[in-house]
Amino acid sequence: MVERPRGTRDFYPEDMGLRNWLFEKFRAASIAHGFEEYDAPILEYEELYTRKQGEEITQQLFNFEDKGGRKMSLRPEMTPSLARMVMAQAKTLPLPIKWYSIPQCWRYERTQRGRGREHYQWNVDIWGSESTAADAELISIMVHFFKSVGLSSKNLEIRVSSRKVLEEVLGSLGIEGEGFTKTCIIIDKMDKLPSEVVVNQLSEIGLDIEAISTIQHVLGIRSLDELVQTMGEESDAVAELSVLFQMMESYGLTDWVGFDASIVRGLAYYTGPVFEAHDRNGELRAICGGGRYDRLLSSLGGNDMPATGFGFGDMVIMELLNECGLLPDIASTCEDVVVALSEELRPAAMSVASKLRNKGRTVDLILDNKKLKWAFRHTERIGASRLVMIMPEEWKAGKIRIKDLKTGNEEDVSFIDL
Repeated sequence: MVERPRGTRDFYPEDMGLRNWLFEKFRAASIAHGFEEYDAPILEYEELYTRKQGEEITQQLFNFEDKGGRKMSLRPEMTPSLARMVMAQAKTLPLPIKWYSIPQCWRYERTQRGRGREHYQWNVDIWGSESTAADAELISIMVHFFKSVGLSSKNLEIRVSSRKVLEEVLGSLGIEGEGFTKTCIIIDKMDKLPSEVVVNQLSEIGLDIEAISTIQHVLGIRSLDELVQTMGEESDAVAELSVLFQMMESYGLTDWVGFDASIVRGLAYYTGPVFEAHDRNGELRAICGGGRYDRLLSSLGGNDMPATGFGFGDMVIMELLNECGLLPDIASTCEDVVVALSEELRPAAMSVASKLRNKGRTVDLILDNKKLKWAFRHTERIGASRLVMIMPEEWKAGKIRIKDLKTGNEEDVSFIDL
């Protein structure tokens, strides 16, 4: 027996129903905030992901050489593809750009709860705006979605910080450039690794005990007031975060958000506010995350443009919705089932099904010879509302018998009036 590849998923019809429901919620939240949908190839040149990217992504690529000897990769995330698209038309695109997509992404990594080797990811990005209002708008979209699926601030929290906090702290310790990037990658794993492992990894990249102690202190801060006391009111990071939290208050998001200095995001291209959504019980990995990345284009050979965005995977949120009992019963899309009570009546059944479909109804035509009892059970199983029966005597009179499964009523209807 041929099995599906490790870390991938099959979507049976009931699974597709839930996936489509989730994607429509993603789309509705995006459209409500004035965003437009885009897409890009799932296959890109490997170089797009290895140019000054975070170390972890580079190690997780599904990469290979094609028949022409070119180094290719399945996309591990959408942002580099979006950056490539923006660069291609940077002089003609009206700014700001407000785009979203729901791509399939691939990463060769160890599978675990809420993390496969493939997943779908809702990406929402704003390009061309330096305003902190753009970052607040993204958090508003996230909350809009959470509310639309029945979640509340009692279920989850959006933890907010800024990469500038760490930049200022590490800068005061003389840690910049490549050292800064390596430090961020390690710190981003703090909630997944034992403390002693994190300390050892920071030591291995050249940080001394005093520097590690300072970093641990700052990353333990959980309020803006404490951040001000530690970094001072003149800090750019403090000023930026103060404005962002004021804006989120204007959106009515105060119950949903909290400051958490440990949120740094591991990718090298983040430059400002960063955020992640976590379940309040702390049982799941981050539900989604993102932040500002104003200097991405220069790493790809272009001219920088201010940008901010987030990625929101489909796997963890489905885990949370399932735990909270919020996954819906997906209703059938089929309205009518048409059955011919003999093989001779099959052409008539096809004509009836065609006419109903042309009228805009969704119709399942039973293709094989089945007894009426089977047709009733089938209609109930798929959740159709009517069973349309083509019967010998009725058809001779130009009529069709229709049973409404909701009311139990039956009536004969003229084919002409159908």
